[in-house]
Parts: sequence; structure tokens; C-alpha cells
Amino acid sequence: MIGRSAPSRRSHVGLPTSSSRIREQLDHPIIDADGHCVEYHPAIGAILEELGGADLARRYKLAPVGHFNWYEQSPETRVERRTIRPPWWGVPSANTIDRAMAVIPEVMYERLDEAGVDVSVLYPTLGLFAMAIGNDELRQVGCRAFNTYYHRVYGEFGERLIPNAIIPMHTPEEALAELDHAVGELGFRSVLMAGHVRRPIPAAVEHDPRAGRYALWFDNLAVDSEHDYDPVWQRCVELGVSPTFHSGGQGWGSRQTVNNYVYNHIGAFASACEAICKALFLGGVTTRFPSLKFAFLEGGVGWASNLYNDLVGHFEKRRAGHIRHYDPSNLDRELMASLLRDRGGSLLEIAGEASVEAAVAEMGTDLEPPHLIDEFAALGVSEPEELRDAFTRNFYFGCEADDRMNALAFDTRLNAFGAQLKAIFSSDIGHWDVPDISEVLEEAWELVDDGLLTRENFRAFTFEHAVELYGSSNPAFFDGTVIHDAARAQLASTP
Repeated sequence: MIGRSAPSRRSHVGLPTSSSRIREQLDHPIIDADGHCVEYHPAIGAILEELGGADLARRYKLAPVGHFNWYEQSPETRVERRTIRPPWWGVPSANTIDRAMAVIPEVMYERLDEAGVDVSVLYPTLGLFAMAIGNDELRQVGCRAFNTYYHRVYGEFGERLIPNAIIPMHTPEEALAELDHAVGELGFRSVLMAGHVRRPIPAAVEHDPRAGRYALWFDNLAVDSEHDYDPVWQRCVELGVSPTFHSGGQGWGSRQTVNNYVYNHIGAFASACEAICKALFLGGVTTRFPSLKFAFLEGGVGWASNLYNDLVGHFEKRRAGHIRHYDPSNLDRELMASLLRDRGGSLLEIAGEASVEAAVAEMGTDLEPPHLIDEFAALGVSEPEELRDAFTRNFYFGCEADDRMNALAFDTRLNAFGAQLKAIFSSDIGHWDVPDISEVLEEAWELVDDGLLTRENFRAFTFEHAVELYGSSNPAFFDGTVIHDAARAQLASTP
């Protein structure tokens, strides 16, 4: 399906643009690893009705998703229920042809040159919310409907447009079913998975059934998960697809304002990306499946640099062997008691000398379960340098064109042990981050003009890393596209 050639098409908007001029200067293709489509409501509704009937289509339309009932509530109710401000005015409108590009596949196909892009891997808009619906039936049929839509609508444009199938993750069974359908039957090459699952806390709900809406925990699919998702990762290896994640963290922690979307949005994708990345790593998923690549979209790479360097720092101090520096059983209780009695001063004036024995006994108390002491055990590495290799081998980070923090990925002076993180160019075309598609590549190129990226860095950012991400799992990923020769040559040269 994805590999079929499209007929010759005309352009509605004249060239060249600032981005197309930059593209002409480069000796490599540009892969947009995160463009967006904006789904056509009537078509989605028709497919839902086709798959499940009119009643199901109606129930799907009414299904609560996250915080979108904000508009039906009074200002007082929003405050009372802490209903956060949802995304609003989120797609281009001033330039109608840009809006049409997001909605109409043929227009997007025609206008990619204006953005300086050769091939775009497309992510959903409305489909992002389908994976989060709490009702099992509606979530599963919703994902199936969106995948049917992407298959039918984008199939003939496979030379330049590669849509993602959306995979619900509430249980491994539903994930496997949709993987087999979307990849095995429909022929999708790329998949988007829910990066977390919101689950009720049973004890809280039992105490007060009304608390179920608020008493939730976030299952990160790997560390302390309710399910074993290894069969899902194994199926991805077998099907030749690299899991990608595009979940957001709006409503998490401090991102819960009732009236300010910007406050809720800043850092939201980064926090959600960090949660699933950290879980996959510390949970040993990348150790058990070393060939499997994972991508985290729209959060940039600043969080990843911070996470990587934090992991190294924690590993150096808290890995097996070194953690014993803090083992309470090592404490010389007699010496500690003697020091307190001799030099305790005001401490003993307040608590009394009789407090010393109990206080020192408490300092030496060890309550840690032995099997939980080595929290890096699942990684299977013993030295910090090995942690660098383990982290950089499997992970790719989607970075928007206007994010100056993209340079952190290539800063070998800052990243421990000279690590380079695998940033991938991710335009976010179709959403508010891109008010004018003709400036997409130009914005990314500014880091080269400013001396923050080299041309070699830029090639890796906009081409090589995306080829590795997708091609290492499926060498035929870009076959049938306008860049298949360049992609195959890059794969052949990748160690």
C-alpha cells in the first residue's frame, strides 16, 4: 500500500521558497519524521459507521477524551473539577492552502517541495486521542477506523507520504491485534503507539467510586507495568517496525491550569517522552530487544540530553557495588555514637544524651528488599561508558525546526563520554508550530548559519538518523519512495 507510485501532479503555489533553495544546495534528501495530517471529519465518521454501525459512530463522537469537555462546563465548574484548558486554535488558518495541505493528501504531496522536504512520515491529529479513550470497544474500533482512513486516503501518495498506523496499548492483546491488522494486513511501515496508559487506582476507587476520574496512575509499559508488553516489542521486531511515541503530558503534575493552554503545553511532550524512554531503558526493554529502535516525537532533544546525563550520574553513584557506599550496615555505630556524645553540642542540649543510642541504631537500619537494591540490573552493563552505548543505540528524538536546543544532540563536550544523541528532523507541519510551511527547512538551517550545527550534523539530523530509525528494522522502508536509492545507499554505509 505505502509503496505505490502516485501520478504526476501539479503545484498550486509557485516555487522557489527559502526552504526549497536550501534543499537545492544539499547533496542529500530531507526526511520529515513528524509531519501531521488533519483528518477529514466526514470520512472518519463514515468509516466508523461502516465498521460498527450508526449507533457506535454516534457513541464514539460523544466519548469523553481527556479534558475536551472544558467547553461544555461553566467557569465555576472548570475550577471545581480542575478541568484543564485544552488545545485550541491548533492548526493553520490564515494561509488556507496550508490548512488544505494538512487535510488533503494530494495538496500535501504537491507542496512538500515548498517546505524543502522530500518524504514526510505523517502522524495523526484526531487519531492521537483515539488511543486514549477509556472505553475498550470505542478505543479499539476508533483506532481501526483511523487506520482504515490513513490506508485508503494516503495509499496512492506513497512516493512521498508515509502514514503511521495508530496502536492502542491498554493491553498487549489489543496492541498485537492492531499491529497484525495494520502492518500485517494493510501494509503500514510505521506505527505510533500510546506512550502510557492511565489506569485507576483500585484502592482509591473502592474507597470512593466517584474518585475514579481523579485517582489514576500512569502505566509506562515497562517499569512496574500492569502487563508484560514484551510480546508487543517482539512482534514489532518480527514485523520490521520501529515503535514511535507522540503522547503528551498536559494535565500532569503542575500542568493543570484551568485557563492557560500555553502553561499546560510547555514541556508536556518532553515529560511524556521522558516517561516512556526512561521506562524502556531502566525496564530493560532495549537490553532484551537490542535491535529495536524507538522514537519519541515533538518533545525535542533537550529533555533527552538531560535524561542521558542524569542516568550517567545516577549510574556512577548508585550502580551495583557503588550503591554499597550508602548501605546502613557499613556504619560504625560506636564511632558515630562517640562523635555525637563528644561533639553533639546543641543537638544533645535539645534532644538529651539519652537520644544517642536510639538515633544511631536508626541510622544503621536497613529495610531495603535485597532484590530491589540494584535498580540498573535490567540494563546488563557494568561501566558508565557502556550505558552511553546502550542509550544511544536504540533511541531517536523528534525535534521541531525552530528549536534551538536541537544542537544539544550533537554537543559531545556537554553529553557525558562524548555521546551524540540521534535527533531527527520533525517539522510538525499541519499544527500551529508551523504557520508557514515554506519556512520549515529554513528554520532548521538557522542552526548551521549560527555555527551551532555543522553540515555533517545537519545531514544526520535531516536524513541519516531517520534512515537508521526506520531502515534498520525494515531495509525496504523507503522502497517505492522518491529517495529509495539514497536511503539504500545510506543503509549500506551505516555500521
